[in-house]
Order: sequence, then structure tokens, then C-alpha cells
Amino acid sequence: MTAALFAAALAGPGVAEPGWTDLVGEARASLGRGDGIAAEVSLQRALGAGAPRAAVAAYMGEAYLVQGEPEKARDWLAPEEFTRETAAWGFRKLAQLERETGDLLAAGRAFDEAMAITPRDASMWVEIGRLRYIGGEHMLANDAADYALKLEPGNVRALEFKAQFVRDQQGLAAALPWFERALRQAPRDVDVLGEYAATLGDLGRAKKMLETTRLMLSIEPGHPLAYYLQAVLAARAGKAELARGLFARAGDKLDKVPAAQLLEGVLEMQAGNYVLAAEALSRLNRLQPANARARLLLAQAYARRGENRLLIHDFATEAARPEASPYLMALVARAYEAEGRRDLAAPLLDRAAFARRPDFVPVVIGSEFGGLLAAGRIDEARAASAAKLAANPGSGFNQAIAGDLMLAGGDASGALAHYRLAAHVRFSESLMLRMALAATQAGQAPQAKALVSGFLAANPADRMAMRMMAGAAVETQDWRRARELLEALRVNGGGDDVRLLVDLSRVQLRGGDAKAAEATARAAYALQRGSPLATEAWGFSLQALGQPARAQALLDKSASMLAGT
Repeated sequence: MTAALFAAALAGPGVAEPGWTDLVGEARASLGRGDGIAAEVSLQRALGAGAPRAAVAAYMGEAYLVQGEPEKARDWLAPEEFTRETAAWGFRKLAQLERETGDLLAAGRAFDEAMAITPRDASMWVEIGRLRYIGGEHMLANDAADYALKLEPGNVRALEFKAQFVRDQQGLAAALPWFERALRQAPRDVDVLGEYAATLGDLGRAKKMLETTRLMLSIEPGHPLAYYLQAVLAARAGKAELARGLFARAGDKLDKVPAAQLLEGVLEMQAGNYVLAAEALSRLNRLQPANARARLLLAQAYARRGENRLLIHDFATEAARPEASPYLMALVARAYEAEGRRDLAAPLLDRAAFARRPDFVPVVIGSEFGGLLAAGRIDEARAASAAKLAANPGSGFNQAIAGDLMLAGGDASGALAHYRLAAHVRFSESLMLRMALAATQAGQAPQAKALVSGFLAANPADRMAMRMMAGAAVETQDWRRARELLEALRVNGGGDDVRLLVDLSRVQLRGGDAKAAEATARAAYALQRGSPLATEAWGFSLQALGQPARAQALLDKSASMLAGT
């Protein structure tokens, strides 16, 4: 109320106070600009000018939502006391409140009330679609997006939502026309521009991405997402200091965004600030404990700052697993050595030296079924999965889990059928890997290759797809294509992957470039002297360069390690 009195005082004597309907109009304009505080002031003035509570409740609730104060918003929205003119909006804001506070059923009920009043509002159907997506009703969410566009083909929010769906389903390139359609309707919409810029960046279209982020900053100076995207672009170009400066300009508004936390960790690592890197990566690990890349970087940060006991405490169990990364095994082993536990270090170093990464990652099983599978109770796991699938067949997650269980039980064709349904929702890297594995096991190797090739065409920066297509190129002795893919992987973050460097050296050698093969193999050997594969690759490259004595010494060493002597 103090703010409202202060605002009224500024009007000065002799200036008529606007009517309450005009003040509500001012509040709505402020909300359209995202200014919840100004909207609250106008609405308090409207109440002072005689506005009924029901006439301002929907907008006051929205003002508090914009300010990030859900409890105050609830005071205005939860009673559901709105005027006839504001009821639909009030129920939509109540649905937003319930969604943001985690009560999806209550959000659905509020949307039902709004739908009964305005059943053909395209923007509301977008909100319903987003609620369905969060609730796991993925195919129904897509239906809502399509219905919104049927109602209003030029609706910006509907076009943006559809673009996000297409990006998940069909890949990055297919989403661009949808984002561009949205921008033709609203060229200065910073939300759409941000999604468009991020998609351009993932496609490797750096110049266009930079132009788009600069436009965002011209519209909304200081926009944190624009600076974050520019920081990503600089980091990809190897300009670490520029990236850190741009990231700092984003401020603390992205502190809870996982991708931003990962970038912060990477940039601090590159700058040698291992304590700060560990702090950022620890926050991310708490949010996303299954993020393998973040966990590996966190382990590296611990190692670089000499936190050996912490490294062992947090990662020893993970390093002992059969599917553990060779790099993680080596980090934990070195930590054991530093603590004087060579008895524990030696087995890990041996495993790291001989580790070969599988062509396909292990099948991902939902944690609720993992225990049943580990106990050999696959029929019980399948029954539980079938019940969830029957309750919500439109969930991409439920379809994928059903496929996982079929694949684990040896039914590759059945798994593939479920995976294809899941891909209608989101064709992710993980799903691509599982589909390729299922197709291969079902005797459909050409289809598996075509699937990976199509995924790479839609997502040209995807590392796993590039790795797999490099392997396919090796099978057909297309050394130029294999080298092109492997060198791209090396430049973009694969410089410390020993197996990648070994494979690249072999491809360079088979392609007739012994000098490049020797340099690459030498780099792999420097990273892991105990690797028989790196040792062998260096030996073969020296042999091709006409240095038989050095080559033979390395080949003998590799053979000795492989023989276990």
C-alpha cells in the first residue's frame, strides 16, 4: 500500500486519479512487459479507487507469479473468485501456479475450468500442451499443439511450441522453419529468438546464431540467455577468456539452468580455477545425478585440485562398475596411489589400459525396474511396465522403458516397435542408440546404419552419432570420411579420449598419412602409457615411417601387455 500511496502522491494536487478500470488496464500493460511490480502498484491503486477484489484477483495473482512469490499469488487465485470477464484468465493463472508448485492434477482441474469458458483459445491450448508434456502425456501434448495451430495458425506461442516438438522428434534442421514462421509473426520476440539461436548453434551455424543473439540484446539489453549462447559459441571456438567474460555478463539468472552450470564448470576448468569448477559441477550433480559428462568433469576437478579422498569417496564405486569410463578408472586409481593404496590402484589401472568402449551404450532401464531385472524378475518388471503403459500409452518414457525391457528379455523386434513409438515424441541420442542396438540384434544392420545416419543428418553435432558413423565408414574402408568425422570429434572435446585418438591414428595410417598417424598415436600414448592400443598404434605408425627399431620395441611392449605378462 505504501508504494500505491507514493505513486498517488507523485500525481500532485489537481491531477485526477484515473478510474479503476483504467488502472487495471495499466496493470495488464505492465504484465505484458513482464513488470510484475508496476502491475501490483496499479492494481493496489485500482482497489483504492473502488475496484472489486474479484475484478483484480486474476491480474494480482499473475503479478505475484511474475515476481516469483507463489504464496502471495495463491492468496488471490486459490479462492477462485473472479469476475465473468476475468475468470478464464484467472483459472489459467491458477493452473500456472499449480504447475509451478508441482500439483499437476490441480493444474489440470484449473485448465478444465478455463476451457469451459474459452474452449477455442489457442494460447490456452499451448499451456495445456505444456502441462501434458510435463505430466508425461507426450502425444496428447503434441495434439494440443496441433489444435492450437488449427485454431490460430499464426499464434506465436503455438508455433514456438510446435518448433520445440519438431526439434525433439525430427532434429534440429527440421525445427528451423517452425521457429522462422514464429519470427515472421513476431520478429522481436526474445523467447523465440533464444530458442532459434540455440538451435542454430547446435547446427553449427555460428554466424547466424551470433546475429540472432545480438538482435536479442538490442531488444532487451543484458538478456542473460543471449550472453550465455555467445559464451557457448566462444567456448566452441576455443576462446576461453572471451567465453568466461560473456558468461559473467549473464549474471546469476542462469544459476539453476543445468546447461549453464555445465558451461561454468568447463570454463573454470580451462582457466585453472578448479575449486570454482568443482562448486559449479557439484551443484549440477545434485540437480542431475545421472549426467555422466558432468560427473566425469567433477572427478577431473577433484583430481586437479588434489582432493584425492573426496574423489575416492564420490567415485570409487562408480569406477568399479564394468561399464565405467577408462578415464574415470584412471583418475580414481591415481587418487589411490596418492593415498598410498597401490593395491587398490593397480587393478583399476589394468582395467583402464585394456578397456574398450562398446559400440552402443548399455540399455537404459528405469530405476524402478532395475532392481527387478537385477534379481532376475524380468516377467514382474514387464508386468509393471505394461500397467504403466496401459495407463498412459502416449508417454514417450513409458514406451521407451517397455522397449528396454523387451530388449533385455531378448525380443529385439518387439523393443524396436516400442522405440519407434517413443521416437514420435522425442528422438534423443539415447533412444537412437537403443534403436540401433535393437535393429542390429533383430538382423536389420542396414536399417541400424540408416537410422544413425539420419540422426546425424538431423543433429550434425552429435558426438555419439559421429563416432558410430566413423565406425561404419571404417567397415566400408571409406578412410577419408572416417578421418573427417574422427578429427571433428578430436577438435571438439575429444583430445583426451585415448581410444578416439587410437582409432584416428589407424584411419590416418590406412588413408596413407603416416606422419599424421604417428603424431596422433604419440598423443594417445602420452595420455595413457599403459594402454596397449595406444602403444600398438604408435608402433605401427613408426613402422610405416621407416623406423623399425623403435616400432618393434613398442609393438613388443603392446604384445606383452595384451598377453598379460
